[in-house]
Amino acid sequence: MKRVVLRRLPDGSFRNVQPFHVSMEGLERTILCRDEEDYDAMVKILCVSARRKNVVLVIYAVVSNHCHAVVLARYQQDADDYGGEVKRMTAMWFSRKYGESGVLKGTDVKAICLDSDWYVRSALAYVPRNALDNGCNVNEYPWSGYRAMFSQDVSKRVNVRPVSSLHRDEMRRIMHTADKLKDVPWLLDDSGRLIPSSICDSAYLEQAFGNDQSFFLRTIGSLNPAEMNQKLIDNPRKRLTDSEFYKHTAAVSLRWFKAELSRLSLEQKARLIPYISRTMKTSVPQLARTFGLDRDVIRKMLGRPPEKKKEEAVNG
Repeated sequence: MKRVVLRRLPDGSFRNVQPFHVSMEGLERTILCRDEEDYDAMVKILCVSARRKNVVLVIYAVVSNHCHAVVLARYQQDADDYGGEVKRMTAMWFSRKYGESGVLKGTDVKAICLDSDWYVRSALAYVPRNALDNGCNVNEYPWSGYRAMFSQDVSKRVNVRPVSSLHRDEMRRIMHTADKLKDVPWLLDDSGRLIPSSICDSAYLEQAFGNDQSFFLRTIGSLNPAEMNQKLIDNPRKRLTDSEFYKHTAAVSLRWFKAELSRLSLEQKARLIPYISRTMKTSVPQLARTFGLDRDVIRKMLGRPPEKKKEEAVNG
């Protein structure tokens, strides 16, 4: 499959982009969606945020206390910015609708680069599978992009209306934004909900599965949700012990370089360390122990300033 592809971005430019899994977790403390209006608003927030941050939405799923999306972005920073915009817009929605502030204080957003064919396919299958968290059938769940894949929702387009045709007041009321969306291909059904196939880059997912819908369905059915939850959700948010962290990092080393961690060159470590730092909840000391490098070397690889010496801190 082609993991890195050429796409036209929302700003009109054509760029090589790569896939990222982005998740916003309520961490059991925050119910993000309290009624159907909230679910609908969250889907629209995912779309508007993608346009604002110049990324392409592939597939998404919104459940009661979290949401997932796979997007195509040029760089890690673009994917991070997208996740941040989703959180910001969701906070504004809560404030406007419920008059509540600080609701998302305990909510975490993470963007993880999908760096292998296995990772891409597993994440693309894992996202719509989240419908099961709401006790719903994946095929019938209305708040995911599953129906966009393999033209499943084309026959259901009845009384559609282009988002680009909305007047200013309608844009605020239906799309919950003042953005000018005159150039988007998005379509609304007769209930005012976005039609998934008009907002998702289904072609990317379909080529990832060799344009074979049965392959996609088998992957959803055979997926180990606990494993994916650990890789995409828990690991980036939970501090692991040194031994667990080493095992995870060693596995990535084998996947990236087909080499044991201890055999990596300094150049290879310099490529791997920023990725591990982004996708795992870790620290400079733990990275230094794991990679056998000085802390200041780790800080330099992460683009951070050198650690202040105790004497300097005292004199300062």
